[in-house]
Amino acid sequence: MIVRYADDFVIGFQHRHEAETFIVDLQQRLAKFALSLHPEKTRLIEFGRFSAQNRKKVGRGKPETFDFLGFTHICTATRKKGWFHIYRKTVKKRLRATLSRVKAAIRARMHDPIGEVGAWLQTVIRGYYRYHAVSGNLYAMNTFRTEIIRYWFKALRRRGQKRRMNWERFKPIVKRWIPSPTVQHPYPNVRFYAKHPR
Repeated sequence: MIVRYADDFVIGFQHRHEAETFIVDLQQRLAKFALSLHPEKTRLIEFGRFSAQNRKKVGRGKPETFDFLGFTHICTATRKKGWFHIYRKTVKKRLRATLSRVKAAIRARMHDPIGEVGAWLQTVIRGYYRYHAVSGNLYAMNTFRTEIIRYWFKALRRRGQKRRMNWERFKPIVKRWIPSPTVQHPYPNVRFYAKHPR
């Protein structure tokens, strides 16, 4: 199994010896073109349906996680039936970096009309949701929304106004301009049943 985007890729193997052989072959192949694998991004980890129980048998703790395309991928199980499940959440470092940029932009637009800033924020938030709002990641999306609301509220309170902004005045503004997160990318079986109902 291979998932690739530009020069980043994740490859899955059933057996460890296959993965080890592949890494050696790939390094030799790249060396012919004066290329090499990134030492910090290239890892061989045990991941998948049986990784948790295999590691538990030898006392190695929980399966390792990996970051790919802005998400941290985690082996877990469903709450009700205990089925294997890959949980994806936004990489914390990326989330903090995005929030930092939005915070600086809100500060720069502090004296712009509320409607203009609201329309801009709505575009930013919806764009962020369209990529990151996958099943199981709504906690990170709510964190993103809450922090933006807090930044905007603080910026509006710092404006030189006779009537200082309070939460009662701010709530309708939030309702008008700041959308709540919803899952944009459901699990494949949900998408399949939507297109091919039984």
